[in-house]
Amino acid sequence: MAPAETIARVRPLMARMGITRVANVTGLDRIGLPVVMVCRPNARSLAVSQGKGLDMDAATASGLMEAAELYHAEHIEAPLKLGSLNELAHSHRMIDLDRLARVSDRFHRDLPMLWIQGRDLVSGEERWVPFECVRANYTLPPPPGSGCFLCSSNGLASGNTMAEATCHAICELIERDATTLWHQSPPERRAKTGLDLESVADPACRAVLDRLQGAGFDVHAWQVASDLGVPAFFCLISDRRDRGAHHGIGAGAHPTRAIALLRALTEAAQVRCTYISGARDDLQPEEYGRHALDQKARAAAGMRASHRPMVNFAALDEFVSDDFAEDLDWLLARLRAVGIDEAVAVDLRKPGLDLPVVRVVIPGLEAPCDHPAWRPGPRALAAARAAAP
Repeated sequence: MAPAETIARVRPLMARMGITRVANVTGLDRIGLPVVMVCRPNARSLAVSQGKGLDMDAATASGLMEAAELYHAEHIEAPLKLGSLNELAHSHRMIDLDRLARVSDRFHRDLPMLWIQGRDLVSGEERWVPFECVRANYTLPPPPGSGCFLCSSNGLASGNTMAEATCHAICELIERDATTLWHQSPPERRAKTGLDLESVADPACRAVLDRLQGAGFDVHAWQVASDLGVPAFFCLISDRRDRGAHHGIGAGAHPTRAIALLRALTEAAQVRCTYISGARDDLQPEEYGRHALDQKARAAAGMRASHRPMVNFAALDEFVSDDFAEDLDWLLARLRAVGIDEAVAVDLRKPGLDLPVVRVVIPGLEAPCDHPAWRPGPRALAAARAAAP
């Protein structure tokens, strides 16, 4: 579906979802890549969402759908069950809790907590998932049993169809897992994953690269794909005119390498514009202080200095399809190939809105390592052991 059609579908629903404004913030930076912010003043998570794209329709559709998926995860109407694992496990099929990302040692089998039903995309069977892994309502007090598992927007996605939304969600989870594992790897190994940008011939990626470089930005990208073999990239953009200015970082994963790289590049531009706008409500005042900016400048300088453009973009493996069902089958096969045999999708569609929104929870994949309560899971621990001298 063209972005303009998506916008036309969502606009009549904006008031119900609390969207009051879609602002074009592209002109706050000199890059010129379209970026919007979508405002929901009474949100129960972030009141400001971002969108980006190659044109304004794509950016607007991106921002609206991000706001829509957060709204759905803030206002879940599906039935919930309250009980401990010991109380419910005899009659309910539970997700593999041992492999879920934890943020504390609080969980135990007798802890009463809320659960929500999903469907395992691999087996087709129902699974019950901790509600904490699905909700995006961060108002206080939290529900019973909170504080055990990762509660974030990771794996939350929308789309024009459920298959599209599900693919987006899985790709995001794979991207975060790959980026976490890459950050935990030794510096010398990361340096060898540097992408040779001259080898990128895809027209859309090339247009974004040329725009960034023409605006006076250094662009560095790394191929961060994990053992899953799904194309994934991490990108850094740095202002050549002012090394102490806000940088942009972005990451992306997708079966097709050009789409994965395009996501990373456009997200980097969006992140920088978001810092310039200052409107997103999880930005902290100290992030604009000289100390924080100097720290980020030193980190960016270190990444640029260690970058080795050794990876040929055209030589990277990929899966190309124009069917989301085929993409989904391929992604699930890649997960199974590394021993991840469960991917639970929770349908968050709401009556009267009819927007495909899903939360996917995949036990075994690593959570984002920039989360303040991140704890390494089995894959990160294995990577650390492999990297040890």
